[in-house]
Amino acid sequence: MRKLLLAAFLLGLGPMALAQTRGGELRVAVLAEPPVLDPSASTSQEIARMMYDNVLQGLVKFNEKGEIVPALAERWQGSPSSLTWTFYLRKGVRFHNGAPFTAEDVLFKFQRARDPRSGHTHPEYYQDIIAVEAKDPYTVVFRLRQPNQDFLFNLARPDSVIGPKGRVEEQKTAPIGTGPFRFVAWERGVGVRLERFEGYYEPGLPYLDRVFFRFLPDQNAQLAALRAGDIQVIGLGVSPENALVLQRDPNFKVVTGFTTTEITAGMNNSRPPFNDLRVRRAIQYAVDKKALVEGVMLGFGTPIGSHRSPGESCYEDLSGFYPYDPAKARALLQEAGYGPNNPLRFTFTLAAPYPYERRLGEAIAAQLAQIGVQARLEVVEWATWLSRVFRGADYQMTIIGHSEPHDIGIYANPNYYFRYDSPRFRELYQQYLRTPDPRKACETMKEMQRLLAQDAVNLWVMNAPYLAAMRKEVMGWWTNQPTPSLNVTRVYLAR
Repeated sequence: MRKLLLAAFLLGLGPMALAQTRGGELRVAVLAEPPVLDPSASTSQEIARMMYDNVLQGLVKFNEKGEIVPALAERWQGSPSSLTWTFYLRKGVRFHNGAPFTAEDVLFKFQRARDPRSGHTHPEYYQDIIAVEAKDPYTVVFRLRQPNQDFLFNLARPDSVIGPKGRVEEQKTAPIGTGPFRFVAWERGVGVRLERFEGYYEPGLPYLDRVFFRFLPDQNAQLAALRAGDIQVIGLGVSPENALVLQRDPNFKVVTGFTTTEITAGMNNSRPPFNDLRVRRAIQYAVDKKALVEGVMLGFGTPIGSHRSPGESCYEDLSGFYPYDPAKARALLQEAGYGPNNPLRFTFTLAAPYPYERRLGEAIAAQLAQIGVQARLEVVEWATWLSRVFRGADYQMTIIGHSEPHDIGIYANPNYYFRYDSPRFRELYQQYLRTPDPRKACETMKEMQRLLAQDAVNLWVMNAPYLAAMRKEVMGWWTNQPTPSLNVTRVYLAR
């Protein structure tokens, strides 16, 4: 054993690399309380952060690198035409209520997912599926009406998690899955409690006994709780100032990595003043993104110019598409009928729980004021933002982080809250999906990004960094966020 420890030390691994300790409770601060706990019932990413792969799983999933890997399907095979996909399910898997997982659960899931009247999130992800069949209890066949570049990717999304057959409404408040942890309690306004599922199909996992996701929207309260030991992890959204402070403290460590979050100042393209392309372009020229990253985020973050993150495939760097040019912004506003005697005024709606977005929104309003634009800041609670802004499109400008990976397809939906209605974009999106050649599909993806920039649909501020902080004994935490998931499957507490 002494030789093994010495070898680990010489390799820079340390003794903890030899084995993970089991047991204990992990307490993790999250920014906001979600409306429900089923990611197929709401698009709130707070659900996925707690539930994805911890409690609820799909046929396939994303790993920390963003790769699609087996989950409830141990392998799969696509036909040469890409119109038939066969999935071979793991045998012996049980749900947290003891029921066996079989092909019948998969069929029920995707019958609901394909029905736009069912209330399932993003039915457009599944619209190319014409049939889902069970060849036997552990073999499922999907048949598509046409090739779809994103078929596997969509099956890895949080929307595609699978619960027991027939269970829909109950999943919203007491989810049952097949993951390494089972749901125990949702204490409204406080947090969500999980505990190890002893029947998990991967031997030895998870390492922790219990996990408590605690709702703590205030960053100062998060920092105080971390220092006091009331929590061991701030799961995301650590303020840049707090990150710098904690980096200097040997009792803590700060994780910095990439995300797929585009912090987006969304403009309602169907309402004045942002139904005028000249106004939308003026906003682009009036905002100094580099100054926002340096001044507000202390250098954490990367300016972007369209709806895609640098870590994603087929990314086109359009961060300089609208260089900072206040004079050009004023000229465009004047052309649109705004000036000193008739200043552009609008309401800028900020979601209360998200500190990056709030601070960036305030700074954007200050930059716009320098060219005479009056942005009235309005801070609303998360539930209000979801109902009024996201679902009702009752707003002028807002700012939020779009954290879901590979979600540029939202711009093909004219009813999405941006209210962007572009036949050309919809044509390009279909071209991307149907192109069998990955290289040509990538070229189309880049053309889509350029069209969004040309149309100045939104102000894409930056790709948000992943910033998490934790006590030094927390091991195995994901460094990156290729999908929203505070994945604790392999997290353990060093002793």
